[in-house]
Amino acid sequence: MSTPQGTSLPPTARASADAVAAAAERLSTAAATSTPCTPVRNLIGTDDVAAAYAVQERNVADRIAAGASVVGRKIGLTSPAVQQQLGVDQPDFGVLLDDMHCQEAGPIPLSRLLQPKVEAEIAFVLAHDLVDGPLDDAQIRGAVDYAVAALEIVDSRIAGWDITFGDTVADNGSSGLFVLGADRRTLDSVDPVAAQMQMFIDDTEVSTGTGAACLGDPLRALAWLARTAREFGQPLRAGQVILSGALGPMAVIDTAGTVRADITGLGSVTATFTQE
Repeated sequence: MSTPQGTSLPPTARASADAVAAAAERLSTAAATSTPCTPVRNLIGTDDVAAAYAVQERNVADRIAAGASVVGRKIGLTSPAVQQQLGVDQPDFGVLLDDMHCQEAGPIPLSRLLQPKVEAEIAFVLAHDLVDGPLDDAQIRGAVDYAVAALEIVDSRIAGWDITFGDTVADNGSSGLFVLGADRRTLDSVDPVAAQMQMFIDDTEVSTGTGAACLGDPLRALAWLARTAREFGQPLRAGQVILSGALGPMAVIDTAGTVRADITGLGSVTATFTQE
């Protein structure tokens, strides 16, 4: 994802290049100053998909120029209820960078985040590129090296999570950080759609769900992303981490504590949040 700042927008974009630049600046300033901003839909609209991804690409390119590297993608809006809430009929994606990956053993300072929420997901790590071919079910399954339990810490640079589809796409899919579990399982040994999930904050259960809650099947979400990423000219590559989407409702993290998700067949994954 490295669109140079001077390139033209996709022909399908309705917003102007100046509007895209202004939206990118608003979001990057919010991140840099740890101060949530007003929505960017007044600049690029609520559903101008091409313009929203152009904003995302611009800010990701800036982070890469500053030293970050792409390690994968995240899929969002895989829940029909959330899609309905935002008035869309498709998921979205964001880019995972190396500085977003947190280790289970290390504390996560809440000061790194603005208004975080956490959700449990199945992550896939790819053994093969998804560039050529039909990208059918057999190719998608065959490209997966292993699956792991994951926590995605979503965040929004937009005040109060006051977002439309255009806002969240522009804001890199409302991405924040992510944590991967230690147990790596091949698809021969685990069926993602059958997974059952429980998530706890300290000892209180805050979310439950199933693999089927993620676009009907987490592998279906991966297939959607593979096709969409190829259409965008940024196909999925071997070694990349793919966060496939929430298995249940997200939970707000507003104080120090430990989040643990248990996913059948994949074990557990833990994140510990601290207040300075």
